[in-house]
Amino acid sequence: MRNPRDFFQPLAIGAPDPVREIPFRPSRMIHFLNFANEKMVAKVPEIAPTVDILLGNLEDAVSVDDKVAAREGLIKVGSEVDLGDTQLWTRINSLESPWVLDDLTELVTRIGNKLDVIMIPKVEGAQDIHYVDRLVAQLEAKAGVTRPILLHAILETASGMVNVEAIASASPRMQGISLGPADLAASRRMKTTRVGGGHPGYVSIADPTEDGAERRTAQQDPWHYTIARMVDACTANGILPFYGPFGDIKDTEACEAQFRAAFLLGCVGTWSLHPVQIGIAKKVFSPDPDEVRFAKKVIEAIPDGRGVHMIDGKMQDDATWKQSKVLVDLATLLAEKDPELKTAYGL
Repeated sequence: MRNPRDFFQPLAIGAPDPVREIPFRPSRMIHFLNFANEKMVAKVPEIAPTVDILLGNLEDAVSVDDKVAAREGLIKVGSEVDLGDTQLWTRINSLESPWVLDDLTELVTRIGNKLDVIMIPKVEGAQDIHYVDRLVAQLEAKAGVTRPILLHAILETASGMVNVEAIASASPRMQGISLGPADLAASRRMKTTRVGGGHPGYVSIADPTEDGAERRTAQQDPWHYTIARMVDACTANGILPFYGPFGDIKDTEACEAQFRAAFLLGCVGTWSLHPVQIGIAKKVFSPDPDEVRFAKKVIEAIPDGRGVHMIDGKMQDDATWKQSKVLVDLATLLAEKDPELKTAYGL
């Protein structure tokens, strides 16, 4: 374990100083694109203003034959396209793959000053973060990168789940963690082929009645525990939790329900795999205007956050003041990016 006094020291001579606080920018959706597709590269100026984060995917869903092309397409975007205030991320190949060393070397040395976050798949423990942390610092120093590139882990193995708190605290570069439900389901030997969402077999059932009436059932959320533990690990370490992919593109209703469950549990955003999911993520991860207006009323009535007050027939105290502050701060942040939300929130 590193000495706490050294935690915020660069890991390579000439690398930029690590950040002491993770910046919280609009992060409602991480939109995945495969930049091996030249048509996708050409559409980036059109897509970028509609999303908070644009991610060049290099790992799953990119065929072996397209790995290098996807990397080069991402470098082209980072080098030539003005993304405005949209963040540029990448998901590199897994650490045991033959492509990951070139992914890190090429991306950091060629577009290091444009790349905000590197997403690392299948993180098993803090040791994986330590490896990438040191290597990225060496590459930043070599390339003269002026600000540290942050790291984001994907939680998609049982070992990663067991070690999630250690992963969250492994480096000052840690920006956040996303849930990877498909790989995690396989790692856990869960009996489902779905990518996120519920399952009709995962239910609770009412007790039998004397008259033998049909017993009511309710479908449960198999990801509730996982998301809640991930959120706790992230917030305890000052980093950001994200839901991951929802694979059934056509089932927009279930997608919205899964996104909303993650939002209510504390996630700041999610992945979008198709343009139809961008709007869903924007809707769900932007606070409801009615709730924002009530939260503003609470803050205005209790400016110092102390005491007990009755507002609209509901008791409010320092705890609800803190809840209201979370909503209003997020609404204020999103209003700066989205004029429609600014109007809706009355900000």
